[in-house]
Amino acid sequence: MSADSIQRQKNFSEKYNFPYTLLSDESKETIKAFGAWGKKKLYGREYEGIFRYTYVIDENGKIEKAYPKVKVKTHAADILNEI
Repeated sequence: MSADSIQRQKNFSEKYNFPYTLLSDESKETIKAFGAWGKKKLYGREYEGIFRYTYVIDENGKIEKAYPKVKVKTHAADILNEI
């Protein structure tokens, strides 16, 4: 899920031929409910932004596992190895 607009999500999907539906939460209501929005620091500057978290959610809507620290380069492989 991203705080980007629906159009930006659509553009990304089309550009990279992404085969999955991407979710947009411009209001950040759901993102905040999952604890994935807050203060971040970059080069000493503090700002609010989205955290790279992953939640594995089962077919009943139950969170099976949470990954609060995501390493972008290996995360997909890490999850596939685990499941």
